[in-house]
Amino acid sequence: MLSALIATLANNTSIPAIDTVKPNSVSWSFLKDQSVQLLHTFMQLLPTLLLGIVILVISYLIATPLSRLLIKPVTYMTKSKLVHLVARRGISTLIILLGFYLFLRLAGLTEFAVAIMSGTGLIGLILGFAFRDIAENFIASLLLSVQRPFKIDDVIEVDGRIGIVKKVTARATTLVDYDGNHIQIPNATVYKNTIKNLTANPKMRGHFSIGIGYDNDIRDAQSLAISIISQQTSVLSDPPPQVLIDNLGSATINFTVYFWVNGEQYSMVKVASQLMRELINSFTQHNISMPDNARERILLNSQGEDIYPIASEAKTETTETTEEINEQSHIQKHKTTEHEHSIDDVSSDTDDIREQADESRDPEQGKNII
Repeated sequence: MLSALIATLANNTSIPAIDTVKPNSVSWSFLKDQSVQLLHTFMQLLPTLLLGIVILVISYLIATPLSRLLIKPVTYMTKSKLVHLVARRGISTLIILLGFYLFLRLAGLTEFAVAIMSGTGLIGLILGFAFRDIAENFIASLLLSVQRPFKIDDVIEVDGRIGIVKKVTARATTLVDYDGNHIQIPNATVYKNTIKNLTANPKMRGHFSIGIGYDNDIRDAQSLAISIISQQTSVLSDPPPQVLIDNLGSATINFTVYFWVNGEQYSMVKVASQLMRELINSFTQHNISMPDNARERILLNSQGEDIYPIASEAKTETTETTEEINEQSHIQKHKTTEHEHSIDDVSSDTDDIREQADESRDPEQGKNII
């Protein structure tokens, strides 16, 4: 067809000898014959060319609706928006490429069409190596969209960063940490690292350490600590709190206090702060000592003898002075003021960060995929 027309023109381009034919008559007759032949060939190819153009236009027009129809089985398999989008666009591209291939075949460019179709895979391979990181993030976004290890507004920890999930696009996951900062983590990093979802289970366990002197009754101190912790409304009774001996220090018996809270309602850090304050006040009222590490001070004379033998004995120094203890008792006896209410506030900051994330500017372009 078109290639045959080009070959015919190449065969009929022989020019007569200049010395035997007049230039004007030869050129005009040659051009006339070639024009007629070209027009005749074009008229023969015109129906197939029109058919190829029609097929190309039809393939472009039906690509989107046909792709929506063909991916319906995929919608029953997964609800991932990204998978639906990728499948729909992939099918649309294949339909358009098929129409373009048929157009080239009808135009007589079969070899060119085969070269284009075979070169598509080569181009895709080259682009895959060139944009390896982009392709890796995109594949990771597909896996995250299908598996859904977290959802929007969940509190997660990834790669040592803790924050609330604000957005997940085809490139990155955007977190808002508790300092109000937006953190964009590539999806490949998110998928390959350990993901800790802190809101999948609302119950969260906190712990802290506290020490008492060796001159105290250990069992009484443990019972008192559990009683104080159980009285706090922010601490869950199931699972129950625990006060366990962690280690024996140089001057103190060190306990580790374990307690559970509802992470959606209360802040783990605030509850731990409140419990430590209440335990210190209660231990002080019940004369349970909380000494500092023992220190020895030895002074020697020129003969190497101890000048003050009594000073060599271990002396303990308390970290809280009498004034501080009295001040805490005085504050506890007074009615709750606005300043004290802010100190006793143990509510979770998660909702505040979520509101800030909704009101802030979106640093990541694109739609959510989960």
